[in-house]
Parts: sequence; structure tokens; C-alpha cells
Amino acid sequence: MSPATPEAPARRAPANPRSDADAPVLRLRRGEERRLRAGHLWVFANEVDNEATPLGSFETGQAVRLHDWREQFLGHAYVNPHALICARIMSRDPRRPVDHALLVERLDSALRLRMRHYPTPHYRLVFGEADLLPGLVLDRYGQVLVGQIATAGMEALRPAVEAAVAEVIAPEVLLWKNDGSARELEQLPREVTCPVGTAPAALAVHESGLDFEAPLASAQKTGWFYDQAANRATLRRLLWPGARVLDVCSYLGAWSVTALKHGAREAWCVDSSAAALAGAAANAERNGVALHALRGDAFEVLEQLRQAGERFDVVVLDPPAFIKRRKDAPRGQAAYRKLNQLAMELLERDALLVSCSCSYHLSEEDLEAAIQAAARHTGRFVQILEAGGQSPDHPVHPAIPETRYLKAFFCRVTREVG
Repeated sequence: MSPATPEAPARRAPANPRSDADAPVLRLRRGEERRLRAGHLWVFANEVDNEATPLGSFETGQAVRLHDWREQFLGHAYVNPHALICARIMSRDPRRPVDHALLVERLDSALRLRMRHYPTPHYRLVFGEADLLPGLVLDRYGQVLVGQIATAGMEALRPAVEAAVAEVIAPEVLLWKNDGSARELEQLPREVTCPVGTAPAALAVHESGLDFEAPLASAQKTGWFYDQAANRATLRRLLWPGARVLDVCSYLGAWSVTALKHGAREAWCVDSSAAALAGAAANAERNGVALHALRGDAFEVLEQLRQAGERFDVVVLDPPAFIKRRKDAPRGQAAYRKLNQLAMELLERDALLVSCSCSYHLSEEDLEAAIQAAARHTGRFVQILEAGGQSPDHPVHPAIPETRYLKAFFCRVTREVG
């Protein structure tokens, strides 16, 4: 689909148009501009010169012009005086304030990237800061868009975003699934609204020639984990015929169905959610295969399988983030070590372990260390075959390390010899 089609509505101005060019100034303390000049978009509350421009004098979501201590322009931004990240840059061009035209350009740029890499319109269309739209996530399911707004500044821009989306995509449905806990950090209410069309009961997903559905009401986040698509493609390449697969924290069965459709003889899904497991079974049937479902806590189920003497050729670990805050790192690292250890105890003598983490606060080196510690504890030898990350629809902004969060290691695991 082209960025603009004859059927698309005529361009219309956003509701409550903003005049960022005349916005008040938010000034930084001396020396606090270096990270921003290097490309980062976030301003922290302790970086603001509160004597010159008190944070408390700004309204939540207000547009500001960001200046350094010399009064040099740094960018057009929006502000939230009540948040730790008190401002986020939207434009670095003093002549380009945040308006309808800018939002259309950003959405059009994001769309061109995805159209280049995806044969069907099923992908993350906007990935926040990495697409220079901080606080905004949009996932595309054909002509259905499901979005999340995580910041007060982007919430203030919502009418303008909706107008820009109408011009660039013209979706049949636009649903805001703003029910995540991140909104509470910005003092925003949790809510689900559908300003365009009628929300479907389920979202249709097409990934690498396979068809899936994600029930919208019970879906996690925006419905589907598009970020793992490239890693599932790696699994297809490394899988061998007749493998027995265990998919831990399976959600809707994407890993299992992918494996079954590419040579696995059997796949077991482990998840704590009955609804997710029912969705996984339905997705398997949708693609002409069948899987086994085990409901329960991942750690407990893996221990039960070990005691039962079960063995698998492939184990996929795709857990939720065990480390959501930096202070949780020690406990989270221990959880990753334990999960990998339990998985290795279920592997055949020469097997494949896919170990993933979506915790930003767990580095690749930390995950490698957890895998190696689990190997030493179980007397296994690990060879890392490939390392994966986010799919291209989740691009990484090189100046914003927070945009790189997903890690995946594909490991051959054998018994130690010698």
C-alpha cells in the first residue's frame, strides 16, 4: 500500500493545532546538553535549570523550546513536570515545530521502512524514539492499527497523530490500547478507546507465510510480538526434521507453530495463561498442525518435566522481562540462570537452546553469563551459534541504548567430553 492512496481522506488540520514556534523555553543546566547533542531525546528532571525555568511552571504535555545553558536551541520538545523523564525532543530544526506536516513526514518515513522489508502490512509501524516519535507505538494488522501512548506529551498530540494516521494509512480501525502500567508514571489513566471503526474480536497476523490470530481483549500489550519475527526465522533455518520442541512462555504459540510447520514432529507449549494456550492451540489448528499445552508457572512446569524424565531436542525460552528496574537486576539475573539451568536439564545429548531476554537492564554479556553458569551447573558444553535481536520493524537508535532491548542466543548444547 502506498503512503497515500486515492481513497485516503483529504488532508485535514489536527484538532487544537499547536504553535510550538512560540512555545516557552525550557533551559538546561550547564553541561547537561552533551547527551542530547549526541542524539538522545530524553531530558531528566535533574538536568533542568529550575532557577531560570522552573519545571513547576509548565503544564503537563506542554510544548516547549529546549535551550542549553547558553540559550542555544536544542529542539522542540514536550514536557511533563511530574515525570523523571521530564521532556522529550520531537524536532531539532528550529524552523520545524511539531505540527501536522511533521507528524505526516515521520509516519511516512516509518511506513517506507516497513514496506521495504515486509511483504504484507503486518509489522510494528512506529517504534517510539527509534522512529523519532517518542511515546508512541503503533502496530499494524492489515487495515487495523493498534496503538499505545505512554507519555503525557504524546497524549496531548493524540488528535494530531490521529489526523496524520488518517492521511498516511487511512486505516479501517484505529484502536488505542492504553492499558499499560507505563502510563501511570506519567499520571495518565488506563483506557481503551477506538476513535476509528469498530474494534475486532481478534487481530489477524501474517508472519513468514503463516497465519495467526491474537484475541484482542486478552492480548498482551498491542497484541503480537512482532519483535521476535526475525529470530523465529533463524529457528526455521537451524531446526532439523523430527525435532521435539518445548516452547516456554509460549503466549499464542508463534515459536511452536513455526517449528511444527518446518519439520518438528512434536511441540509442547508452556504458559501460565489458559487463554494464551487456547489461542496457541487455535493457531496451530489454523496452520494445519497440533501442539501439546501445559499450563503453569514456567519454573514449576520445567521441574515437573525433569522429574518425569522428559527430553527435548529444542527448548525455546521467551520469558517476560524479569528485570523491569535496574535495582531488580541481581534477582532477575538469578531467575535467568535458573530458567536456563532447568531448560538444559531437559535437553537431549546434542540439542538446541534458544534463550531470549526482553529486559533492557540485562545486557547481552549478562545473558551469556547466565547461560554459561547454567551449563557449568548441569555439566553441559554450550556453543553459541548465532545471536539475534529485534526485527527490522523495531529499529535501534544508536544514540538511545534504551531502544535496544531484545536479546536471543541460539546455542548448541552437548554433554561435556574429555
